[in-house]
Amino acid sequence: MATSPPERHEQRRGQRLLFVGLLFAVLLNFPFLAVFNHDGRVAGIPVLYLYVLLTWCLLVLITGRLVKVKL
Repeated sequence: MATSPPERHEQRRGQRLLFVGLLFAVLLNFPFLAVFNHDGRVAGIPVLYLYVLLTWCLLVLITGRLVKVKL
């Protein structure tokens, strides 16, 4: 059974969103957080806090780009 191009596009978008979600679940989990959990600071901000903030911002930007609806 063949699917139409819009259906394939939506399926591909869903797969990409799933991949992004899994990627960031890994990036915000123990092994990576442990790497950045030390006493260092960047511009007065603890490295762990900066890592979590930048990772979260990247997640928001990538997700926003993927779900952008063209009207």
